[in-house]
Amino acid sequence: MNRGSLGCLLEIAETLILTVVIFFLIQNFVAQPYRVEQQSMQDTLEPGQYVLVDKLTPRFDSYKRGDIVVFQQPDVGEGRTPFIKRVIGVPGDRVAIKDGRVFVNGQPLREPYVKDGDTTDTSDPESSFTVSDGSLFVLGDHRSNSTDSRMFGPVPGSSVIGRAWLRYWPLSSLGVLETPRYGNVASGASGAPGPASPLP
Repeated sequence: MNRGSLGCLLEIAETLILTVVIFFLIQNFVAQPYRVEQQSMQDTLEPGQYVLVDKLTPRFDSYKRGDIVVFQQPDVGEGRTPFIKRVIGVPGDRVAIKDGRVFVNGQPLREPYVKDGDTTDTSDPESSFTVSDGSLFVLGDHRSNSTDSRMFGPVPGSSVIGRAWLRYWPLSSLGVLETPRYGNVASGASGAPGPASPLP
């Protein structure tokens, strides 16, 4: 093999290695694609759609009520498909479910994104939760078909992968996933308006 061919092969190898390293860094620290597998976020997200999960900005900006997050299923580690749900309560919030409605810090949530207009299954027993530091209370938008914090409680921040912000496939569903605002809901025990300090 002549010197020119060897140099060309080295260039190709360097490019491939650099590409793999950049892909690894982006996927682990910046953004990661995620395929929706469950029906629990209908009609916001449908099974088979793909979203881009932001893993970078949550390191500097806390998760907010209304964010859609992807997280490892509780008690099963990384061996199963992660869940995708909507944040309802942030650290310091008091979340209550009563008569088919969701209340945060004593105020009913207006939730236009919930499938069929229902906030939660009216057959659910009355329950209340206080969201501890470093945790999030999450619910699916399709409340009657969602395994969420009503069953397993608030999700620890250490199991949250990131914030879903872009629905990109199929192209017909392309769009940014907006975070709704709940202007009537005051902060919880954390004191200051808005979310508590960023999750670890």
